[in-house]
Amino acid sequence: MAKVMTINSGSSSLKFKLYEMPEEKEICSGNCERIGLADGIFTIKYDGKKEQTTPVFPNHAVAAKTVVDALLEKGIIKSFEEIKAIGHRIVQGGKYFSKSAMFDADTEAKIESLIPLAPLHNAAHLTCFRAFKEVLPNCPAIATFDTAFHQTMSEEDYTFAIPYELTEKYDIRRYGAHGTSHKYLAEKANAYLPGVEHPRLITCHIGSGASISAIKDGKCVATSMGLTPLGGIMMGTRTGDMDPSVFNYVVTVTGKSAEEVYQMFNKQSGFKGVAGSSDSRDVLAGVETGDQKCILANKIFLRRICDYIGQYYVRLGGCDMIIFSAGIGENEPRTRRDVCKMLYPSLGTVIDEELNSTLRGKEALLSTPESKIKVAVIPTDEEVMIARDAYKMCILKEDL
Repeated sequence: MAKVMTINSGSSSLKFKLYEMPEEKEICSGNCERIGLADGIFTIKYDGKKEQTTPVFPNHAVAAKTVVDALLEKGIIKSFEEIKAIGHRIVQGGKYFSKSAMFDADTEAKIESLIPLAPLHNAAHLTCFRAFKEVLPNCPAIATFDTAFHQTMSEEDYTFAIPYELTEKYDIRRYGAHGTSHKYLAEKANAYLPGVEHPRLITCHIGSGASISAIKDGKCVATSMGLTPLGGIMMGTRTGDMDPSVFNYVVTVTGKSAEEVYQMFNKQSGFKGVAGSSDSRDVLAGVETGDQKCILANKIFLRRICDYIGQYYVRLGGCDMIIFSAGIGENEPRTRRDVCKMLYPSLGTVIDEELNSTLRGKEALLSTPESKIKVAVIPTDEEVMIARDAYKMCILKEDL
């Protein structure tokens, strides 16, 4: 048995989990919020308890030290040496990484070179890696990339139709995101498809950030997000796919800079732009009361999801299972119901309405025997995937 920690950091947050491996038993979890601000929040859950304090986190290094000190002070570990490996979630791995990698100087340099593709994420990940390296200098670490799973896409699926010299010189291509989640869902799907020799899956990671992937034989064939997480389906604050000329037109008519419009499309669009709130629960509440903007926003969202599922059905030459996951996919029966109803005329998806209406945050097969495609809800677990790789690479010394 060995203890492995997983770290998921943002520009102002640090989420962590501690596992007993290889049993994959979660020992504790927590979050450092509002890093860099005057009023931090530290939450830790262990032994059935949840404790919250309000320390100040001037930077990620202080947050990292707060985490490991809490583990020691609360008796969760007896010494820092008990933590045998750390797995860091990294959003952008570019063309360099098709699997998790040991965190060495080369890995660190490549992640840093990719900051322009994920400026808020990759920079924060590196800051957090360096913070934990300072606190636990002898603990080996790995990087697990959101983009790695999508590296199996073919060239015609990831190449954009722009002047090819730009593609070559600046590595402009479809990278996707949420790859660790899509990989987890693909592995879990096997239990529902006994005897299927070449499983064809459409995995829907639908939350405030959302992406859909087409997967065959456990490998990604296509995914909805593009160069950055801005592409694909409409999201909480992101536009998703649209006519590229909209960008130039908005710059022209508003007088805003390209950067200002880019930030608008990332942070002020999607549900927030159309309906006024980035929270799907607010939007669906508005639908129930007849708010026309909420009704429109929800229709756009459902339409984009169905468009991608239909596209990927053709791309895969059929589909054995559609999987709903992440915040909305796991917890919102109305979205699952409406998507399956919209798909029914063409794909024959039929779900158990009663089961669906009560299912939140739990795994279940929703489709009925008459459904032409199986439909399931599978809660995602990116952290356990990171922990598995950290255990294999740092402790078992396996080459993935």
